[in-house]
Amino acid sequence: MTASTTRGSNHVLEVRDLVVQFAGRGSWRHRRAVKAVDGVSFDIEKGEILALVGESGCGKSTIALSVMRLLEPTSGRIISGGEDLATLRGRALRRARRRVQMIFQDPFGSLNQRQTVYDTVVEPLVIHKLGTTPQERRAMVIEALDLAHLRPPERLASVYPHELSGGQRQRVAIASAMVIRPELVIADEPVSMLDVSARAGILRLMMDLRDRLGTSYLFITHDLAVAWMVADRIAVVYLGRIVEIGPATSLVDGPAHPYTKALLSVSSGDDVSEDGEITSVLSGETPSAANVPSGCRFHPRCPRYLELGEPERCRAEDPQLHVVRRRVPPSSEVYDANAHQCACHFAIEEAP
Repeated sequence: MTASTTRGSNHVLEVRDLVVQFAGRGSWRHRRAVKAVDGVSFDIEKGEILALVGESGCGKSTIALSVMRLLEPTSGRIISGGEDLATLRGRALRRARRRVQMIFQDPFGSLNQRQTVYDTVVEPLVIHKLGTTPQERRAMVIEALDLAHLRPPERLASVYPHELSGGQRQRVAIASAMVIRPELVIADEPVSMLDVSARAGILRLMMDLRDRLGTSYLFITHDLAVAWMVADRIAVVYLGRIVEIGPATSLVDGPAHPYTKALLSVSSGDDVSEDGEITSVLSGETPSAANVPSGCRFHPRCPRYLELGEPERCRAEDPQLHVVRRRVPPSSEVYDANAHQCACHFAIEEAP
């Protein structure tokens, strides 16, 4: 069962069996291919925020860059607007990118320091040939700056990035993405390099734009607490695979996968002892994508695997996403019983 089972058909993005593979290091005889993304499927509906969560190196940013076609997928389908983005080239790909825009992690590096704010935000209009006159394009830029809460927009349009704070720079990046009114915005760790006050403002802005314009987001983060605040659904990624996906509240209140529980422990501070020392919530290091463990790829680090006496099934059988067996009734009367899925042989949602 894929992560899209039982969901509606009002999709702005459908990803099916996405694989992204890189050549490994070493001589050609001993080189192993690295599957950074290994058979990922999900969808995003209009106005929905889906968060991809996981440790650094788990493959979540590779998924985002592949959807944008900034990285070439090895196989799989990326459906947007009835087109498979994985097969598009040249002008067709450029037209499709009008529907999908991206906000990068680093607001200091993603902006051209030699361009004014106006030049940065107007560039997508020029590329996609939107606006018939310079006056019309300027009006669209001013509106985008105002939407991003960069005020007064007429004055800020003439400044350079070095004259702005980190939060303001990220708002410029958001304005540049939103000026062409995309259906989907991919936000790759958009607040991780900002201070706390700026971070809250950017998250509020993104949610406000979703509510006002119906924009969908693929939101990349390593922090489950941030994902819970902004997302409708959360997909937890480990070693190139989605290991758990479901409504944000259901997943945070009743995590089914041991890896999700570990991430929640870190986010909530439960991994910090009374004397302030950080305790280990998982044993071992994250395996290399060039040497994925057999069976369940998480089993070498899994507390449940050890508690159950190292069952052979975990070492031999690769678990697929399946509906979580619930021990507790849903917290809401309106609940899709198939919405919460987990790739664990022994997944049972526990009472909070």
